[in-house]
Formats: sequence, C-alpha cells, structure tokens
Amino acid sequence: MASYKKTCIHCGNLIDRDARYCSFCSSRSPFGYLCPTCMRSVEKGQPLCAGCGRPLYVICPHCEKQTFVDDRCEVCGQSLLVQRTTCGAKNALTIKFCNNCGTNLSAPAPTPGMCSSCGSQNPPGVKFCGSCGAKLF
Repeated sequence: MASYKKTCIHCGNLIDRDARYCSFCSSRSPFGYLCPTCMRSVEKGQPLCAGCGRPLYVICPHCEKQTFVDDRCEVCGQSLLVQRTTCGAKNALTIKFCNNCGTNLSAPAPTPGMCSSCGSQNPPGVKFCGSCGAKLF
C-alpha cells in the first residue's frame, strides 16, 4: 500500500501524513499550530485562541522577546517546553498544569525525600512516607 508523505511546516522534511510528531525537528505539531492549553488548531497572527481565550504570543524566558507559542522561540530558537521529571511529558512553559499527569507546574519542585502530604523528610530511595504512608515522587 502506498504511503503518502506531507511536509513538516517547521523543518520542510517529508514525513508520514498521519504522523503526530516530526522525527527530524521534534515538532509536536508538524502540520499546523496547536494551542498549548486546549490543543485547538490555531494560526500565526491570531492574538488569542478562539477555543479557550489563551494569548498566543508570549515573552520568551531566554531572550525576553515576544514570540508565537510553539515548541521553540521564533527569535532565539530556544525551547519553550519544559520536561516534567515525574512523568517525562513536555509542556509549554506558560501552562499551569501538566498535560500528561495533571501536576501543578507552578508549584515549587518537591525536595527529594520530602513528603508532599505531611512535610516529613524521608531517607533517600524510599517510595512511601514513613510518617503518613503517602507515595513519594
């Protein structure tokens, strides 16, 4: 059966038309742009997402210039994604909760061994809190 290819809008390479990820440039949306909050299809030039009202232009934390919300800054080329250490998902720097596991991304990173439920410090390598039994991350 023939496999038809389509051009990735970010790097110009031909990839399978049903791909959800470009293996050449690592784009998570190779055939269009998606709102990082609601994943609705958006276009450059739109100031807000029509689905959720989120601003589609942000300030890059690396170069401090305005850029369209995409995987990389249009000005400096640096990644606008942050990788979660607990689940491994990549999320836009501007969202508040992980798209994969729901973790609050605006909360401070947990201290290793510190229980998020009761605040007790636990020895390295343990999986559950010795004080309250909560799972440690």
